Amino acid sequence: MSTPIVTALAAYGLSGEIFHAPFLVSNSNYYLKTIVSSKPEKIKKKYEWVKIESDFNKILQDDSIELIVVNTPNTTHFDFTKRALEAGKNVVVEKPFTVDSTSAKELIELADKKNLLLSVYHNRRWDGDFKTVKKVIDEGLLGKLVDYEAHFDRFKNIIKQGWKEEKTPGSGMLFDLGSHLIDQALFLFGLPKSIYADIKTQREGAEVEDNYILILNYKNNLRVTLRTSFLMKEEIPKFIINGQRGTFIKYGIDVQEDDLKNGKQVTDLNWGEEPENTYGVLNTSINGIDFRGKVKTLPGSYQDFYKNIYEVIRNKAQLIVLPTEAMNVIRIIELAMESNKLRKEIELNNF
Repeated sequence: MSTPIVTALAAYGLSGEIFHAPFLVSNSNYYLKTIVSSKPEKIKKKYEWVKIESDFNKILQDDSIELIVVNTPNTTHFDFTKRALEAGKNVVVEKPFTVDSTSAKELIELADKKNLLLSVYHNRRWDGDFKTVKKVIDEGLLGKLVDYEAHFDRFKNIIKQGWKEEKTPGSGMLFDLGSHLIDQALFLFGLPKSIYADIKTQREGAEVEDNYILILNYKNNLRVTLRTSFLMKEEIPKFIINGQRGTFIKYGIDVQEDDLKNGKQVTDLNWGEEPENTYGVLNTSINGIDFRGKVKTLPGSYQDFYKNIYEVIRNKAQLIVLPTEAMNVIRIIELAMESNKLRKEIELNNF
């Protein structure tokens, strides 16, 4: 049996508390040794054995630590990841990978040179709704696709203090929630042939972009529309997918984040399962038979991300979230911002 991967978290905000620590601690193949934080009391209530450090350099200097999760503010991702790789550590970076694609490329080359794992936490590939969408598409239930529309909307009309609301490199909803939707689209369909984007700041007093429409056009006449609004108070479908044989519509959002906030454990029975009233609706024609009905949502499974990281480090398995894929997400964001600035469609001729 392999020994657990000794791991450190670079921060313990929402990302560390909800999206990383629970999945590391619930997996016996990891040992969460250290967390960098200035507020140890909150951590010790849950993880009394964890060592608390106030300085990121301390986890770089600990030879027992094999994996560092860089889940710090976006502007620090490049610097912290580079220092961790130079110290000989495998690294998982919270999304967005970096604030520009040039920095992402440099990190990829450094990881390759050091023969270290480098991956980005695009956990939304393991959302239950997205897994179900992928299954519907993969099984050809809609026929040839013509429109794929995905939303990540919220209602936050009050500007809260914090780095996410500050006008800095890598800020705004395209880098934040948009990176999830872009990664999902590229995972399903690959790179598009062109991009058009309309990006706005709509909330009164906001400094960062809080609304965007991103259209990815593909060679097979497929149009992918990705949208986020922070002023969407009424629920609309999360996914609307049209094919030449039918439509699939899905409301609701993956339950895993809220379940963890409400105290549910990753190891609890029925983890990641959502209620029947939020199942998607499929309306299609299969072999000449018309069908309309609910499609049971597959369970969400963020734990599968770290299962793969373990298999890569210990057993040389294939990495699922490749850093080159995460770099492509950043490049798409850059082209989207260029499209918005020029007010025109951008071709991906020399991607």
